[in-house]
Amino acid sequence: MLVNIQGVVTEGYEPVRDAFERNFEVLGDRGAAVAVYRDGHKVVDLWAGTKDANGTEPWTEDTAQIVRSATKGVAAAVPLLLHQRGLLDLDAPVGTYWPEFKAGGKERTLVRHLLAHQAGVPALDRGLTTAQAADGVSGARAVAAQQAFWEPGTAHGYHAQTFSWLLSELVLRATGRTVGGILAEEIAEPLGLDFWIGLPEREAHRVGRVAPVEPPESAGLLKTRPRRNVSEAYADPDSLTRRAFAAIDPLPDENDPAYQAAELPGSAGIGTARALARFYAATIGVVEDGARIFTPATTALAGTELTAGPDRVLVVNTRFGPGYMLHGAASPLLSPASFGHPGRGGSLAFADPEAGIGFGYVTNAHAKSVTADPRAQALVRALRSSLS
Repeated sequence: MLVNIQGVVTEGYEPVRDAFERNFEVLGDRGAAVAVYRDGHKVVDLWAGTKDANGTEPWTEDTAQIVRSATKGVAAAVPLLLHQRGLLDLDAPVGTYWPEFKAGGKERTLVRHLLAHQAGVPALDRGLTTAQAADGVSGARAVAAQQAFWEPGTAHGYHAQTFSWLLSELVLRATGRTVGGILAEEIAEPLGLDFWIGLPEREAHRVGRVAPVEPPESAGLLKTRPRRNVSEAYADPDSLTRRAFAAIDPLPDENDPAYQAAELPGSAGIGTARALARFYAATIGVVEDGARIFTPATTALAGTELTAGPDRVLVVNTRFGPGYMLHGAASPLLSPASFGHPGRGGSLAFADPEAGIGFGYVTNAHAKSVTADPRAQALVRALRSSLS
């Protein structure tokens, strides 16, 4: 797919533009954007393709997209900001704020366990409908009543959908406010971020439609089989893997305005690549014409490993900090100090405090990838080469 790349690239970062163009020509992108901040200044801001994955209207400078689980990294700033202000104790039992959560063997669950996917409730015995997931009540009741799948704090497993209700209710009980409301008023508005958890109706016209895609045969990607235990976990309807991703059953229509308007901080955030890059830049320093979100101590906390090793849901080794996915030296990111979050299907956003980088990539062409999309990886490799 040949496209007209729009936007700007600071001298020295041309490899990112080249990789972005190749994503369309070879790797199957249809509409996407990528942005990079370095030391608080924007150095890459590119977009191309169509607003809708299967449409013809051009993607514009202000087009926004749902970013799936990349939402988690933005949402995680809310409890860390509360902790920074002394309003949320990461070492306190969740039940201190939310007494009903003590049921089902979860009475010793700490706030840090909840943020690091150690709470033991990645799935539900009975999935919620989309309406229930979005009503602000049913999800919290379900996870509070759910029997833990393991003793909280002793293992971890990706809470793909339940993270939404866990974080939402914790913040609501601690402050009387919603995650989306705090994000809008205290982070997005002061920093000028076009990112929402709970899309306002006035912004709905900006959002493109997403669709599943397969990379073209001409992509030249190495065809590898997933490890047997991983493929079996995703194929088995009774596995914790399948059940975790099916906590909303049937799967929601992500193009439905009602779903996009719901405050689901684990999966339904909507925004621009520019907003994601600027957000992460503000977690590690001061951004141009703005401020910073975290103190240096909170920045260090965001990148602190709370758990690592076999993930009972993703069936691979993962590392988590307080709300952020962390990365090792062999990852496609810039350094082991990086913290952020991918979105299943393609999106990726992160900060690298060592390199002074805030990065954001969004796409409307959702591939089958969970944590390692080749398009995002190509962009990060190009960025790495620009920094060397």
